[in-house]
Amino acid sequence: MTEPVIAQKKPIIVELEAGKEYWWCACGRSKTQPFCDGSHQGTGIEPLCFREEKGGKRGMCCCKHTATPPYCDGTHKTLGD
Repeated sequence: MTEPVIAQKKPIIVELEAGKEYWWCACGRSKTQPFCDGSHQGTGIEPLCFREEKGGKRGMCCCKHTATPPYCDGTHKTLGD
């Protein structure tokens, strides 16, 4: 298993639909951040499937180190340069 790539050190704010299923990129290689585009193939890192409960604007993790995937928990603030 490889370490995820930090796509960016701030969350992406996206509008999610309540009850809809999404695939969050956990590897950081996707060109469609924060969602999976299949770029994880061969990395040993799998995307996270989740169903959005609330809906509305949400901060999605792009540093790939959050303790609350797929949502940002501020961990990006503690990562080095």
